[in-house]
Amino acid sequence: MMRIQSVVLLFFLFGVTGLCHAQEPPTLYAVDAITKLADHDSQREKFGRGYTGTRRYVLENHRLNKRAEMLVRVKCDPDGTKHFEVVSEEGWKSANKRVLWKMLESEKETSLPQRRPMTSLTLDNYRFQMLGRDLIEARPTYILQVLPKREDKYLFEGRIWVDAEDFAVVRVEGKPAKNAPFWIRSVNFVQKYQKSGTFWFPLSTESVSEARLFGTTRVTITYFDYQLNVNATPSAAVKDLIERIEINQGHN
Repeated sequence: MMRIQSVVLLFFLFGVTGLCHAQEPPTLYAVDAITKLADHDSQREKFGRGYTGTRRYVLENHRLNKRAEMLVRVKCDPDGTKHFEVVSEEGWKSANKRVLWKMLESEKETSLPQRRPMTSLTLDNYRFQMLGRDLIEARPTYILQVLPKREDKYLFEGRIWVDAEDFAVVRVEGKPAKNAPFWIRSVNFVQKYQKSGTFWFPLSTESVSEARLFGTTRVTITYFDYQLNVNATPSAAVKDLIERIEINQGHN
């Protein structure tokens, strides 16, 4: 039987909300929505001090009657770099090692400051088309079609839902931009986010692959206990802002 390594290709990208009285958000072009999204993300990163959280990964394949599970703590630095600590793992050892561990390694790599510009939702990496508006958890959102500008295992093709007030991504649906190997029929994923205070954190991710030999493999990630590092050392941008304020006050 084909080795489980082939399955990990499916998950490299990731691991990379109606209201009757809601006010209708203004009409925007796709480029305007993405520009606002990038501006808001930049502001959130500038004043953020990182966060910590916990995740539960569950991999299931009913044809093989196999299951793997992993509990992971995540720490995100002020610059966006992620660090993972595996608290426990059980079940299908081969899948834990060759799929779930690989997902953590991949996400750690793409979180590095020098790598993020190549995978972020920007006009450099994607083409966008405004599809319409929707309500997610009683909040108005914009729906955009997302098309990658190149084949890359860390990019995707699909749709995003952008909160019309906060301009944060609240839902993503799609598939990897890079074509899967011939033995993989399809790969699809859905990722959801929720708001906590002024920040949006992931709530769940579900990836489903259809393989000729393995059948359906499903990986579900649930996210919980996410908290901002309020006592962490401020980021370099915040330090620079504080220093400039102090200098200006000294001149007054």
